Amino acid sequence: MPRTIDYWFSLASPWAFLGHQPFLDLAKAQDVTVRYRPVDLGEVFPHTGGLSLPKRHPARQRYRILELQRWREARGVGLKIHPKHWPFPVATANRSIIALAEAGADPAATTRRAFEGIWVEDKNLGQDETLLALLTECGHDGATVLAAAKSDATGAIYAKYAEDAVAANVIGSPCYVLDGEVFWGQDRLGLLESALKSGRKAYRMDAVE
Repeated sequence: MPRTIDYWFSLASPWAFLGHQPFLDLAKAQDVTVRYRPVDLGEVFPHTGGLSLPKRHPARQRYRILELQRWREARGVGLKIHPKHWPFPVATANRSIIALAEAGADPAATTRRAFEGIWVEDKNLGQDETLLALLTECGHDGATVLAAAKSDATGAIYAKYAEDAVAANVIGSPCYVLDGEVFWGQDRLGLLESALKSGRKAYRMDAVE
């Protein structure tokens, strides 16, 4: 039976960007179905002990920058540590990925372009016109997707994903959840690959052997 991974992330996360293509390459190689779950981290952190960046100790903020420099080199991507328009209101951009998935489209390439737009090209995806242009560039009817992203129906799904993320023990972006086992961070992709290849029983946070 084909296996499924729930892919929890926010476009506002540089770590999700760093792991996006390697994760998709892994999923393809292992013939795994990916379920896209863009999530509002502001609705997850209060329930899982996370802190928004400005609230973290300065030492942790400095270490974050160090790690971003290391990982952009390791991944070979031109990630900007301080993109011009970040932070920005990310809800509509995240919800556009949900709208695509709900319409039956594969969000992979559009998600990648959105990440690149934010973290490499200094695009402001908090602006409707910029998001519309990016969706159109990716071959979608941008106006239709944008309208769907702003709809009450998509808003309800986005809110439900935050609740589901907390229930699934998602604690940040990205999280890859395989058979209930959480892999937090793009630096855990090697462990996720091992779990997929071994076919071992999932480790669960509520059941330590």
